[in-house]
Amino acid sequence: MIRSSSGRAARSRHALAALACFTPLLPAAAQTAAAALLDPVVITATRTPQPLSSVLADISVVERAEIERSGVTGVADLLARLPGIEFSRNGGPGSATSVFVRGSETRHTAVYIDGVRVDSQSTGGTPWEQIPLDQIERIEVLRGPAAAIYGSDAVAGVIQLFTKRGQGAPRPTASLTVGSYGTLQGQIGVSGSADSLDYSLSAAHGLSEGFDARTPAVAGHNPDKDGWKRSSLQGRVGYQLNAVHRLDASLLASNLRSGYDDFAPGADDENRHHLRSGSLGWQGRWSADATTRLQLGQTESRYESQPNFYGTETTLRDYTLQHEQRFGVHLLSATLERREDELLNPATMFSGTLKGKRHQDAIGLGWRGDFGNHGLQAHVRHDEDSEFGGKSTGSAAWGWAFAPQWRVTASAATSFRVPTLYQRFSQYGNPDLVPETGRNVELGLRWANAGSEASLAAWRNKVSNLIDFGAPGPCLDSFGCYVNVGRAQLEGITLAGRTQLGGATLRGSLDWHDPRNLGTDQVLARRAKRLASFGAETTLAGWTTGAEVQAADRRFEYDFLGNAQRLGGYGLVNLFVSTRLTPELTLEGRIDNLGDKDYQLARNYATAGRNGQVTLRWAMP
Repeated sequence: MIRSSSGRAARSRHALAALACFTPLLPAAAQTAAAALLDPVVITATRTPQPLSSVLADISVVERAEIERSGVTGVADLLARLPGIEFSRNGGPGSATSVFVRGSETRHTAVYIDGVRVDSQSTGGTPWEQIPLDQIERIEVLRGPAAAIYGSDAVAGVIQLFTKRGQGAPRPTASLTVGSYGTLQGQIGVSGSADSLDYSLSAAHGLSEGFDARTPAVAGHNPDKDGWKRSSLQGRVGYQLNAVHRLDASLLASNLRSGYDDFAPGADDENRHHLRSGSLGWQGRWSADATTRLQLGQTESRYESQPNFYGTETTLRDYTLQHEQRFGVHLLSATLERREDELLNPATMFSGTLKGKRHQDAIGLGWRGDFGNHGLQAHVRHDEDSEFGGKSTGSAAWGWAFAPQWRVTASAATSFRVPTLYQRFSQYGNPDLVPETGRNVELGLRWANAGSEASLAAWRNKVSNLIDFGAPGPCLDSFGCYVNVGRAQLEGITLAGRTQLGGATLRGSLDWHDPRNLGTDQVLARRAKRLASFGAETTLAGWTTGAEVQAADRRFEYDFLGNAQRLGGYGLVNLFVSTRLTPELTLEGRIDNLGDKDYQLARNYATAGRNGQVTLRWAMP
């Protein structure tokens, strides 16, 4: 929480000064760009396709080419390169991972794969370690509440991951990666289209010896290597029946095993993950102004540990019917949606079997109007939960292109997240929990011209009835119970920019956050108040070379003592290089943590030291 108007003013002055430093360089740099970038079409902002330049929200898009250049192995590692996002992990890749959007809880971000919701009815949030980055073609990240569009969970934002959709002549691909810690990964795939059919199929397998996930001083530490092994498969097919009707189907499957250290000294513990996400869809495009979509989706997310057994399995089903209708400058949308959640936790030596079900039925309405230089949009939604009854949310946004290449935006939104079945009915559960609710206001400023851009976003999101793990009392367990602890306030400013200067592409972002529990006046755990990310790349003599810097302020660990356990800040330097050996063959190399920085994302859990990898990538032109 920023405690005074003078503090807010100072922070705003710093951000505006930084923006002023960025913008004089951008028009001159833009004039040297070879060509203007195309305006991509995004879906996540309103659940309907629209040009990125017209979006009235803070959104980022990552394409496959950037994913490959990044060289990272996990979705969370990739997202952390974007403005307003950080993550924590209990060890190496394959370990429990949390993603924090604008300093909020990991469960406060709604995540979709090809339009299918991914969530856990255990402690809540997406099991990020289960998602194979090898199979992801494109990522859209919406920062800011969107419950009026997506329903429960979209308190801090929405992240959509899309697998590949085939087009054109058959195009086979393959890649092989060799890296530090005995890492070896391979991928093969083919995609294309023929007449009315388009298709994409890909398979990947990887393994790594890993490193010791725990720091040596921890009680029960087993000084072994905690490696991982993953196999994944992706398939997507579409068929255009005629000019009006189209059918789609998609499948993503992943099996992951990873090592970790439990509380028993010397035990060779292992996580076992299983993810299945699939959908069937139909689209009717009745005219250029009217489209109807129907999608049926299901996700199964299973986790178990061995030999100290714990297991949990979430099955989530989505049924979505959406219609869009344009009348001149007005675009109207209507959505009917049903979500069904199931949780199964098999019995352990400490607890019995836990089974639970619930569902939510929803209706949503949206409107977008463009009037000259002004854009307006509004959404309302009502969700009827089988346990908590009705919950209504709304959002409104305004944008004004007040000068060429400049746009200012303002928005307000409400949101909510219902407790998970585990938080209510497990041995630590509290049946009296109520949904968390949020109220957000936001201002934005954006400049864009010929492939260069700069943006400034400021927001304040107040969350009530925040759920946390507290002292014994509300449940039968003597260790502790889930409770509604009160309120949190998430506020901050994000400055981001991207441009070309000479032959180099530059990007950067700065985040000033204050994610705070108002009940205890403490910073929320594992979240930094300041983040920075900068990158540069250029091409010389056929080689693309680049460097990036990631930095985070100090953070605090989860505890009952009030920010007593500190996690130090850190800065990382990464280098990457690539060159095209032949029209079909590309060589890529990367070094992470060049300075061999010793840091922690979670207390008593190690992170990778200096490490590198080399990838050979083949694709039919």
